[in-house]
Amino acid sequence: MALISINPATDAVIREYEEITPQAVADVIDSAHAAYDGWRETGFDERATLMRAAAQTLRERTNDYAQLMAEEMGKPISQGKAEVEKCAWVCDYYAEHAESFLESETIETDAHRSFVAFRPIGVVLAVMPWNFPFWQVFRFAAPALMAGNVGVLKHASNVQGCALSIQHVFRQAGFPKNVFRSLLMGSGQVDDVIENPLVKAVTLTGSTPAGQAVAKKAGKVLKKTVLELGGSDPYVILSDADVEAAARTCVTSRLINSGQSCINAKRFVVVASQRERFEQLFVEQMKAAIVGDPMKEETEVGPQARADLRDELHDQVERSLAEGARCLLGGSIPEGPGAYYPPTVLTDVRKGMPAFDEELFGPVAAIITVPDDDAAIQVANDSNFGLGAAVFTADLERGERIATEDLEAGCCFVNAFVKSDPRLPFGGIKQSGYGRELSHYGIREFVNIKTVYVGK
Repeated sequence: MALISINPATDAVIREYEEITPQAVADVIDSAHAAYDGWRETGFDERATLMRAAAQTLRERTNDYAQLMAEEMGKPISQGKAEVEKCAWVCDYYAEHAESFLESETIETDAHRSFVAFRPIGVVLAVMPWNFPFWQVFRFAAPALMAGNVGVLKHASNVQGCALSIQHVFRQAGFPKNVFRSLLMGSGQVDDVIENPLVKAVTLTGSTPAGQAVAKKAGKVLKKTVLELGGSDPYVILSDADVEAAARTCVTSRLINSGQSCINAKRFVVVASQRERFEQLFVEQMKAAIVGDPMKEETEVGPQARADLRDELHDQVERSLAEGARCLLGGSIPEGPGAYYPPTVLTDVRKGMPAFDEELFGPVAAIITVPDDDAAIQVANDSNFGLGAAVFTADLERGERIATEDLEAGCCFVNAFVKSDPRLPFGGIKQSGYGRELSHYGIREFVNIKTVYVGK
């Protein structure tokens, strides 16, 4: 079976990769496990030196990697450069902090000494998506490797060039050969990898159905999982919000990565008194976004990653319109090559429509009008997803209270768009998954939290 990489801006085939055999996959896992025996014994200083070298390699080849992302999945090249820098940041961050995050914790008991130690567990499988093809991998790999684990990557089929490049980054930095390996394979072999007794845990970023499938398989063989899944992030514009600032922030969030992010703003819950002005500003700014060739620096919105994904998005729009939503902007597939879809704004969206209930993974915004602030919070939480949420208000104390106590999501922001940061834990609730990545919480997901009790 061939894994085919297609340029979504031109429809041209970039390259075909032959899927490796099940036996070759097993051999890679054997090699990774063998590498683990030595890697776990290295000190934090040695690991940190190598991780900083990986950051340097990323920075030296920023343009190359950004161009690769633009070719394989259509990311605007300026955003690709920012993604590479963010990967370098997370490498530097864990190089600096991993040792302190995993320092043993003394617990006073009746023992001579008792403490909690954090020790690596072995081979961790990462099943990663195409939308942030470098960042999603490095936010797993940097903490996992710094903790003393080794990693094997099953990347999305359309970004195999990125998968191989990431493997090369670690090789170039000086990591032992099999501490990080990319498996050029399709989804059909994932179950076998999870069942392999040498694989100790699985992390997945992707759709909710994909997460459910991996969780089911991993649960059967009792292996730890961390799942970062879909989102339908609500952005709540309250009656006292600065609507101009809110509209700017909302448009920025909706269009990041051409609308293809789990934490893009997707549902815009607007109090009725703010609706007219918000819609006007929002449509104006969505319309002004520069759509075009992802290789051009000025491009803000490139193509969708694949034509089938673009078509699925358009079907969601059409079904929502058929059920009573109104289209204020966009909503039609443009002529010509490429998987392009225009910035689109739907209003009069309500529960029961795809634009309300489902994740819109592309540059489509759903505006939902509510009578008052209390109703806005209720509607924001009326979702099966719970990854991110934002609230806009002039009262920061009130906003903080709403973000802390009322909004049902793993990441809640006030007067700002939701984003990941190495210093903060990242993850969701409900059907957006479980577990956390990043910060000290993330590095402790794939370690043995070991109690040590020394009697008197």
